[in-house]
Amino acid sequence: MIGLATFYLVLQENSLKSVGINSTMSLYQDIRKGTIVLSRTENYLRSLLNELRNLPRETGWIEFKHNNQDPEKIGEYISALSNSAALEGKSHAYMIWGLDDNTHDIVGTDFNPHTSKIGNEELESWLLRLLSPKVFFVFYELEQEVGRTIILEIERATDKPVQFKGTEYIRIGSYKKNLKDYPDKERALWRAFDKTPFEELVAAEHLEETEVLQKLDYPSYFQLLDIPLPEERRKIMEQLQADHMIIRNLAGGWNITNLGAVLFARKLSEFNHFKRKPVRVIIYKDRDRTSTEREQEGAKGYACGFEGLIGFVDNILPRNEFIGKALRTEVSMYPELAVRELIANAIIHQDFSLRGTGPMIEIFSDRMEITNPGIPLVQAERFIDSPPRSRNEALASFMRRIGVCEERGSGFDKVVSQTEFYQLPAPVVEVTEQHTRITLFAHKPFKEMDREERVRACYLHACLRYVMRDFMTNTTLRQRFGMDDKQNSIASRIIRDTVEAGKVKAKDPETAPRHMKYVPYWA
Repeated sequence: MIGLATFYLVLQENSLKSVGINSTMSLYQDIRKGTIVLSRTENYLRSLLNELRNLPRETGWIEFKHNNQDPEKIGEYISALSNSAALEGKSHAYMIWGLDDNTHDIVGTDFNPHTSKIGNEELESWLLRLLSPKVFFVFYELEQEVGRTIILEIERATDKPVQFKGTEYIRIGSYKKNLKDYPDKERALWRAFDKTPFEELVAAEHLEETEVLQKLDYPSYFQLLDIPLPEERRKIMEQLQADHMIIRNLAGGWNITNLGAVLFARKLSEFNHFKRKPVRVIIYKDRDRTSTEREQEGAKGYACGFEGLIGFVDNILPRNEFIGKALRTEVSMYPELAVRELIANAIIHQDFSLRGTGPMIEIFSDRMEITNPGIPLVQAERFIDSPPRSRNEALASFMRRIGVCEERGSGFDKVVSQTEFYQLPAPVVEVTEQHTRITLFAHKPFKEMDREERVRACYLHACLRYVMRDFMTNTTLRQRFGMDDKQNSIASRIIRDTVEAGKVKAKDPETAPRHMKYVPYWA
């Protein structure tokens, strides 16, 4: 008998850049060496095994085997079971070795996934390479009186069907079939992806009340909502259930939803889906990434840890000295409201389907960059005027309730407004294949700004004026840059450059130049 059953976590290949590993295979080796080892208690695994054995028959998301060790079949079953779990609304699927197919009696198995190889390649590594998109799958091993049992836990498909060697599979009854041969099932599966929000999926299942309250920072939940903390545990559980932080498990106990975990986890690392989702803060010594001064990774869920995160970032940001009439004070190099809005947006609007990457705050000597997984749902140049759209609606809604965000689409407006008020260079929005990055710049004198920086500031100023039901003029642009009346020709040249760049246009081209008003190109 073993006290703990260890398992190995398989991660997406595109997560490896953030941890400095060149390939999935080298990460796999680190996992096998024990660098990344997680554990389930033996009691949990035995309880899970008993529940699955007691089901009357194999379902679309469970497969029982005795000694079938064919790696091709295992890969096909991972695809079929993962897709079927999504179709049937299950968080995981399971494949179990060492059970009789008919009676579900424990008979033991000779199969050992950790020593099995295909050529010179280990089984887990081989399966991972041939699955697309990558899903978490975990092998557990339990010693029984009559032999070993192996439990393969497979994450459900989340946003598109899982393929093995380019083919998508599904379970039809107790049989594994090619998904393309069953178009009705394929359509139903895609509908399941569309209607099941990420927040409603299960992060941890079959937990006792004590385990739920150990994993979730429930006092913060009540404090943030300004609700008295109930004295009875039952009342606490009812309130968390009412807000969909937890749900009942049909087999007994409780499940913690993704929403509950990502908002109120005492340690995000305790949940498989969120091991790479804590916010990372990195401080560099200079303007590049060659020399790191300090790095900190958050531990708590986003709701219970937000104020601590903001306080930490505010304390480490560079500060400028301001001399008033009588007192010498220090102010942050970046507007606190702008920093808060951008961090909140990075958390709320990230794409959780991208594994191995999370929100990141990087602080350089001349700028700070805030990056989140996922591309924006609206055009980057239209952040100011676009109606609000939340990729994670339940997450955004709760963060609004506790005052972290407004869900009115005004967050970026505030960022631009703050940079103008403090006469900082305009922020930059960059969209890569899988990430969105927004950069705030430290103060720079107007004379040191290049043409591109001035054009960008002019465009965003026009956008901000337009959403205020007003227009940009030479006068308002001079105010934005802190220029005096004698510099109107310089302001005119900036406007002309921005017009030539296709970013702004005259509201009425027939107006005399002195009275000309300008609007964004999309107005």
